[in-house]
Amino acid sequence: MAPNPILRFAPSPNGRLHLGHAFSALFTARAAAALGGTMRLRVEDIDPARSKPEFDAAIIDDLHWLGLTWPAPVLHQSARFSAYAAAADRLREMGLLYLCFCTRSEVAARATGRDPDGAPLYPGTCRSLTPGDIEARLARGERPQWRLDMAAALTAAGPLAIAEAPAAGIDARWDQLASRPAAPGRWGDVVLVRKDTPTSYHLSVVVDDAFEKVTHVTRGLDLRPATDLHALLQCLLGLPSPQYCHHALILDAARQKLAKSRGSTSLHDLREAGWTATDIRKTLGFA
Repeated sequence: MAPNPILRFAPSPNGRLHLGHAFSALFTARAAAALGGTMRLRVEDIDPARSKPEFDAAIIDDLHWLGLTWPAPVLHQSARFSAYAAAADRLREMGLLYLCFCTRSEVAARATGRDPDGAPLYPGTCRSLTPGDIEARLARGERPQWRLDMAAALTAAGPLAIAEAPAAGIDARWDQLASRPAAPGRWGDVVLVRKDTPTSYHLSVVVDDAFEKVTHVTRGLDLRPATDLHALLQCLLGLPSPQYCHHALILDAARQKLAKSRGSTSLHDLREAGWTATDIRKTLGFA
C-alpha cells in the first residue's frame, strides 16, 4: 500500500454531470477514505470546442452539493499542453509516432475492424508515407495528427501487466488485487496527438496521473480496455503504473450507460425537480 494514497475524479466540462458521474465521484471518494488517502479533482478540458466555463463551474457546484471536497488547486488539463507535448516529443524521439493525414471518413472506408470503443480500426494508411509525401501534404495545408506505431511500441515495451482490483457494489476491493496481462494491441495505431489539440485523452491521462502521483485509479467499466493502452504508454514513457479498479456503470431504462451526448438527466435537473443530495446518495447505494 502506498504511504499516501492519491485518487482522482476527472470529469470533462462538456456538459452537466449526471447520475453516472455522481456514482463515480462517490465511489472514488469512498475508496480514498477506505485507503486513508486523498481524492483530487481534475478537469479534463483538452477539447477546446466542447469545453465550456459554465460547465466547469457546474461541476464544482454539483460535487460540493453532493458533499464532496478535494485539495486545491484543481488541475485543468488545458494548462498542461506543454507537458503533453514533451511526452509526445519523447515518443517521437523513440520512433514510435508517425504523421497521419487521414480523415474520419477515410479511416472508416478502409478500416480493418473495430477498436474496443467500437470505432473503426486504423489500417495504417499513412505509416509508409515518404518525407516527400509529408512535405507535399503539409505544403497543401493539410492538418496532420500523430499516431502510435503500435507494432513498434509493443516491441519496445514487451509483455505488460496491470494491477487490478474488483469492484463490489460501492466498494473497491483492494484486498483482492490481482495482476492481469495487458493487451493494448487491440487499439491499433491510436491517435495520441490530435489535429485540433496537442494531445489526446490517452496521452494526457497517463501524464497527469504521474504528475499528480496518483496511486489508485477508480473509473467505470467502459474504460477498462483503455487501461491496457495506458499501461503501454506508462511503460514507454517511464511513468509509474497505478492500481486500478473499474466499477459498474449506471444504466438507463434502455440498459444503456448514461451519457451527456444522449441527454441523460443531469444532476442539475434532478436538483431543480426537488431531489436532495441525500436522495442521490440513497438512489446510488451510498446512504
